[in-house]
Amino acid sequence: CKSKRYPPVEELPRTSVIIVFHNEAWSTLLRSVHSIINRSPIGLLEEIILVDDASERDFLGEKLVNYVKQLAVPVHVERMGERSGLIRARLRGASVAKGEVLTFLDAHIECTEGWLEPLLARIKDDRKNVVCPIIDVISDDNFAFHTGSDMTYGGFNWKLQFRWYPVPQREVDRRGGDRTIPLKTPTMAGGLFSMSKSYFDELGSYDAGMDVWGAENIEISFRIWMCGGTLEIVTCSHVGHVFRKSTPYTFPGGTGRIINRNNQRVAEVWMDDYKKFYYKINPGVRNTEYGDVTQRKELRKDLQCHTFEWYLENVYPESQFRLAFENIGEIRNIATRKCLDNMGRKEHEKLGFYACHGQGGNQIFALTKNNEIQHDDLCLDAAPRGGAAEAITMYKCHGKRGNQEWIFKKTEKTIIHAPSGFCLDVPPQGKDAPVVTRCSGHSSQQWELVEKDMM
Repeated sequence: CKSKRYPPVEELPRTSVIIVFHNEAWSTLLRSVHSIINRSPIGLLEEIILVDDASERDFLGEKLVNYVKQLAVPVHVERMGERSGLIRARLRGASVAKGEVLTFLDAHIECTEGWLEPLLARIKDDRKNVVCPIIDVISDDNFAFHTGSDMTYGGFNWKLQFRWYPVPQREVDRRGGDRTIPLKTPTMAGGLFSMSKSYFDELGSYDAGMDVWGAENIEISFRIWMCGGTLEIVTCSHVGHVFRKSTPYTFPGGTGRIINRNNQRVAEVWMDDYKKFYYKINPGVRNTEYGDVTQRKELRKDLQCHTFEWYLENVYPESQFRLAFENIGEIRNIATRKCLDNMGRKEHEKLGFYACHGQGGNQIFALTKNNEIQHDDLCLDAAPRGGAAEAITMYKCHGKRGNQEWIFKKTEKTIIHAPSGFCLDVPPQGKDAPVVTRCSGHSSQQWELVEKDMM
């Protein structure tokens, strides 16, 4: 990256940097502002806009206004009259911005040397390029800086949650092995990105019907790709971000309600028939009201956007939403009439087992063409030692078979762990995790795949 050359400052578009904050610590907020000023060519900074989302800390009032007046770049403080959330606060910042480019940053970041020029150069090449830096990790314990990977890109899981995944081989090949070439990414994390102001407005900015924070990054990612833009991670731009263990503020109405509302708005406007799959995997989402999406649907029509099917085929063929499965539904035990159940557990945790409820959700498993048993982006994995029973753990699907390969024998109704030859069995007495153990022909090792219509 150090050998890359960019157009001179006077040929690059100038940017307004927009930072939303709520009760942010003085040190992290000012660290963010100073790093922007100190590590950017001044000629590229139109202004910095700090949007205060109804903070209650005294030092974020008049003291902040007086402090930023002395800085080398115009810094404005915009105040939201009431707690409005990231989405509406960013919209306020964008509405007053004068720069040709909008750069959205979080309030607890540190820009590195040369972070800005690569982003603006891509937008100069094409105003429909929406660009993100690589996000370096700053420890919230000691502010140690850890360089982010340029071999991961943004995706999403069955719950529409943003996730980092390994860059697929097709994208490695497209870049011809040159890791300085920007990565095309299906989605963005959402905290840090630059976008032409005119294109941001033309594309429909943010969905103002969304509440507070959450899913806005997935929504704008779908919209960029489906409506003619390109979303990239510019690997020669690095911005550090403090990843906090907990959020120091509350969500009015609770996190779950807000995320469910926002995700439904994404599904209803952008996902076409795939929304049915989303709702069957996440049945509880439907209990939340999501508001009127008429205007957003009209926006999609006016912009003549592609279908969600097109997005999955052309932008994100690795998506878990592609439904290229041999079978998808419940895996029900013959002896107990109970089902395999993810139980909402995470990677490296044990698989669960629970009364079949027929509601989908955590009891939906897919048998893939690779002979994996998959729930979302997690696969059933086992490594039995000797002849002992081994509890089944969920690991990220790696596509290399091995400990994640399972064979369903329809006649015997057994599910065989391919590497060991052991059978899937119900949990031992007093346990809740199914196991693999030596095949015995007992009905506890017999299963039926109850297929569900997911669309």
